[in-house]
Amino acid sequence: MYIESIPNRDSPPAILLRESYREDGKVKKRTVANLSSLPSTQIDAIRRILKGEQLVPVGELFEKVESSPHGHVLAVRAAMKRLGFAELIASRPSRERDLVCAMVAGQLINPSSKLAFTRDWESTTLPLLFDVAGASEDELYAAMDWLFERQSNIEKKLAGRHLSQGGLVLYDLSSSYFEGSKCPLAARGHNRDGKKGKLQVNYGLLADARGCPVAVSVFKGNTSDPTTLMSQIEKARDDFNLERFVIVGDRGMIGHKQIKELKKHEGLDWITALKSGAIRKLVDNGKLQMDLFDERNLFELTHPDFPGERLVACRNPELAKLRAHKRQSLLEATEREIVKVHGQVNKKKLVGKAEIGVRVGKVINKYKVAKHFKLTITDHGLKWSRKEEAITAEAALDGLYVIRTSVKSDQMSADAAVRSYKQLSNVERAFRSMKTMDLEVRPIRHRLEDRVRTHIFLCMLAYYVKWHMLEAWRPLLFCDEDLKAKETRDPVAPAERSQAAQEKASSKQLPDGRTVHSFKTLMERLKAIVRNLCRPQGATDCEPTIEIVTTPDATQKEALRLVEAIKP
Repeated sequence: MYIESIPNRDSPPAILLRESYREDGKVKKRTVANLSSLPSTQIDAIRRILKGEQLVPVGELFEKVESSPHGHVLAVRAAMKRLGFAELIASRPSRERDLVCAMVAGQLINPSSKLAFTRDWESTTLPLLFDVAGASEDELYAAMDWLFERQSNIEKKLAGRHLSQGGLVLYDLSSSYFEGSKCPLAARGHNRDGKKGKLQVNYGLLADARGCPVAVSVFKGNTSDPTTLMSQIEKARDDFNLERFVIVGDRGMIGHKQIKELKKHEGLDWITALKSGAIRKLVDNGKLQMDLFDERNLFELTHPDFPGERLVACRNPELAKLRAHKRQSLLEATEREIVKVHGQVNKKKLVGKAEIGVRVGKVINKYKVAKHFKLTITDHGLKWSRKEEAITAEAALDGLYVIRTSVKSDQMSADAAVRSYKQLSNVERAFRSMKTMDLEVRPIRHRLEDRVRTHIFLCMLAYYVKWHMLEAWRPLLFCDEDLKAKETRDPVAPAERSQAAQEKASSKQLPDGRTVHSFKTLMERLKAIVRNLCRPQGATDCEPTIEIVTTPDATQKEALRLVEAIKP
């Protein structure tokens, strides 16, 4: 007897138990049983029995001594090895280097406090693969202090890998809140986390044109965005030896004052955008005529107020519709709040100009459109109306933005200038990743200034590894794989994903039927690869164990294969 697999068109194959026999001198076969409904493990057992093997339950031979999630650690270590990460941290092996690599890997696998690291690690194979078994919390803090002294050298190595003379350098600033109040860097400032009343620290990220992080700088929590720019220019010039480069920053980062300073540096160009007030001035003066957008969505102009610079005006009709709809929704929501206050005034629950004014003041700017309302408050009444003229004037600029650059037209086209500015979204993606459950840079719990700086640097290094893993895993993730199309598409029109990416998003499946993953779920899938330590039943504790690792499935194999192909 034997087992035969019979193809069944688009359905799973039929698994049949068959036997051979002779009839009239010819060998024939007949089906004894249909095994298709049996689990694959039982079918395999029957196949082995038919071959004459003697099967014994595994539980009677071996016992599991230890089981540790292994695949996700293996993937991170493989990526770090391909990136030459250990050599990036320090050229010579050391206990501190191993601990830093382990902390970066831990930040990707399960971000937590340094105390939690030493506990969580023991539940995975991380201590084994990174040779940090038995590491204590104090050792991790000592390794952080060791890393702090080497941050500048590491950033120089990263810049050497990813930045080039005359290339783009992206820069943006974000913040994260503190738990505690003793750190000298902690201060109240523009809170981007929505945590009112919390102290925070600001940090600026330098990246290449793709958004791959190169360096991070930490500032006091009340430091404004523009004041951090020149220190980054000096870092790129002095530390990274970039004689020529193009700095890309948003309209809040690179303003008139900063551009005056930038003009003093030979070989330095910039790309930014005009603020709405400057755009309004161009429209009101007739220098920017809206009818020019009738047949195109982008055109280039110059203006005496911006000598030696190029302005690229863009208008996105879809963005205009979204902004108009959002404005209308916010105006209506604000009016509903005012109506509630008006009802309290009519019921005499609010009496007096001061009392009514205080109550209105609490709700009028809840949705940030107070500038579009005119209020009349008396001791016994409240009247309001929309400033229709101001609303109409703002609506005229919907979907309109102007890129401002010093890069000459023979070096960069208008389309390329717009695309380069939009590359800042890659830095914003880095901030989102560092802040959320992937890396959890926040809340910051360290008290010492240098430890805060090193904590944020560790998170940046973890994102550096993650960035390369994301790029390698594009075929398995919801990411768009057609990167070349992005380089040639209309820079103003709404971004569109490729047909293949849209199909992945709608079906949640790859072309071969496997599940599409996010970075987090793919790491969880790899976590199912377990390292088991086994030993014979009845053996003593001193006898050697046998290592058995889960056999990877198709998705796990592909994920591990892709990280093995990463190039720095």
